[in-house]
Amino acid sequence: MQATGIETIEVNGVKYIKEGSQVTPPKPGKRAVVVVDRGWIFAGDVERESGRIKLSRAVHVRSWQSVGFDGLIADVKSAKACINPISDVDIPEGAEIFCVPVGDSWGL
Repeated sequence: MQATGIETIEVNGVKYIKEGSQVTPPKPGKRAVVVVDRGWIFAGDVERESGRIKLSRAVHVRSWQSVGFDGLIADVKSAKACINPISDVDIPEGAEIFCVPVGDSWGL
C-alpha cells in the first residue's frame, strides 16, 4: 500500500493530525499563552520588562473540552474553551511555568 501523504483529516469538525507530524499555527506577533503557577492560564500580547510579564488584550482560559493542551493551542474554537476577556495582566516573571507563542487573534 502506498502512502498518500495526508497529514491531517477532519471528521465532524474535529481535526486529527498524523502521529509524528506537527502543525504550527501562525505566530507573526507577540501573542502567547502563558501558564503560571497554581494552574492559571492566560493569553495576551506579551511584554517582558523589569522582571514582570505584562499581557495586554488579555484573556483567562478557564477550561476546555475534548482535546489536550496541544489541541487547545492548535484550535481554540474546536476545543470548546471557556475563555473570558480580562483587564491587562501583570505577572511576576518567576511565576511562569511555560509560554507558547500563538497567532495574533488567539482567544479573542
